Amino acid sequence: MPDLADVLDRLHVVALPMRVRFRGITVREVALIDGPAGWGEFGAFPEYEPPEAAAWLSAALEAAYGDRPALRRSSIPINATVPAVDAAQVPEVLARFPGARTAKVKVAEPGQVLADDVARVNAVRASVPTVRVDANGGWTVDEAVAAAAALTADGLLEYLEQPCATVPELAELRRRIDVAVAADESIRKADDPLRVVRADAADIAVVKVAPLGGVRRMLDIAGQLGIPVVVSSALDSAVGISRGLLAAAALPTLTHACGLGTGGLFVEDVAEALIPVDGRLPARPVDPESARLAALAASPERRDWWIRRITECLPLTR
Repeated sequence: MPDLADVLDRLHVVALPMRVRFRGITVREVALIDGPAGWGEFGAFPEYEPPEAAAWLSAALEAAYGDRPALRRSSIPINATVPAVDAAQVPEVLARFPGARTAKVKVAEPGQVLADDVARVNAVRASVPTVRVDANGGWTVDEAVAAAAALTADGLLEYLEQPCATVPELAELRRRIDVAVAADESIRKADDPLRVVRADAADIAVVKVAPLGGVRRMLDIAGQLGIPVVVSSALDSAVGISRGLLAAAALPTLTHACGLGTGGLFVEDVAEALIPVDGRLPARPVDPESARLAALAASPERRDWWIRRITECLPLTR
């Protein structure tokens, strides 16, 4: 494990403006580490306390100081990501994901109603053949049953991602609907990420490199889950996205499009945005451009905030 002084000496903190509000924010801050093995990204969301954020720092240190995994494929199919926008905005969002054959649509947004979700999903179906939805645990079991019926009235869904917040709720929901259920927060935010499988609570696992502590730990967990996995981003910059693509490329099998096309949500990024070709992105490391790092640098006050956070989290990394 590197010492704190070395990590801070290699640190760049950036603020990335977003095209639309996503996860309640319009600017995404991340801390990047220019390590001897490559670039790492620490982007745990501000509300995460040090014990949870430390896993994200572990992932950044692995990328900056560790080895790269052996790859089994050179490119990864990705899904379009559609925030909880008005249905009329859907074509504009989808235009940023040329060739994508799968789309993940955000639903259960606070302040919206099920009719908004149905309109958004149907607008996506007009252009993309395979649709999955992500509720971020926003429904009760009964609400999820009703939503599953409404959202499949005009077409199929590939799966419902984290429709309810808890593992028992997911298990109950699976018994009541015919749509596949995917677990996200119930894996990446759980002390025991394998609990969803033992509880028969998910058909598919959504796994993210940073919250799980790095590529190698993600691959280990994916192997133990024993169900298909979808590698997704955590609103990462181009650096973090590249780690997700490498992780997906290292999986023994990959049967679903991955949620690694979220770079299109940023107005500016630390490297030139990768454009999907036939709905796929290449699996390769990304180095930020120095001019972009300078232009997107966070304020001195925010840089100090991230330094304090790294100082708190480093002793908790593994």
